[in-house]
Amino acid sequence: MTRVACIGEAMIELSLDSDIATLAVAGDTLNTAVYLKRSAPEIEVDYITRLGNDPFSSRIRDFIASEDIGVSRIGIDPVAVPGLYAITLSPEGERSFTYWRSASAARHLFGDGDFSALEGYDLIYLSGISMAILADEVRWQLIDHLQKSGQRVAYDNNHRPRLWDTADARAVTEAFWSFVDIPLPSIDDEMAVFGGNEEATLSRFSSSSAVGAMKCGETGPVSIGEAVKQKYSAAPRVIDTTSAGDSFNGGYLAARLRGASQADALRAGHELAAKVVGHRGAIIPKSAM
Repeated sequence: MTRVACIGEAMIELSLDSDIATLAVAGDTLNTAVYLKRSAPEIEVDYITRLGNDPFSSRIRDFIASEDIGVSRIGIDPVAVPGLYAITLSPEGERSFTYWRSASAARHLFGDGDFSALEGYDLIYLSGISMAILADEVRWQLIDHLQKSGQRVAYDNNHRPRLWDTADARAVTEAFWSFVDIPLPSIDDEMAVFGGNEEATLSRFSSSSAVGAMKCGETGPVSIGEAVKQKYSAAPRVIDTTSAGDSFNGGYLAARLRGASQADALRAGHELAAKVVGHRGAIIPKSAM
């Protein structure tokens, strides 16, 4: 059985609609873990993070378990609590976030330098946000561990400038692109971190030996590492773009791990993201998939 570990921060999500707030659980790599597991139930997916010893942490853990995602390697911090964020939307469905995460337990993940929780997996998936919340020393220890582990690594450059300096983001992202097996960058985040226009950004990945996908929004992904030319249908409706990239990653990785062709994996990711943006919140009902 294929085993995947997704690393990151699970948070309480408040999705605002006028004066009404809907409470849910989300987080970029958790969203991907959910969509990966839903798309390929036969794959064993675990989530690796830290939570507190409080009712909201219990709610998060219970939600993760309810999605048939493993929780045995989630650490418990007796003092810290989970982070929280609120989503507000423009009339066009574009989202903006307000965060309360400075006391998040996930910030202490791997703080003791012990990476044994990552042993036994066929693929490790993490993101720029996973790295940004960690102490700088821990980031580089984790990178060193992943490079030496021999495990396959998938990385999304998901960038939140409020979490870390652009120079730190650039250094960490460059390190991942030098060894990662499945690159999953978003073109907007790449330009935000490295500068340049779309043409220059795509050119930087044109000689990649690693096979992955450059997420380019509604126009569909650009294949990395393998030539693929195909058209993608636009989403029938766009209500909330939260988790568009995360769900693409889940659908794409599920297809790749099942042995699908690069073209079919790209299409699977795009089609799943097109469904997700038609619903509010990061994780849509199972019945909508």
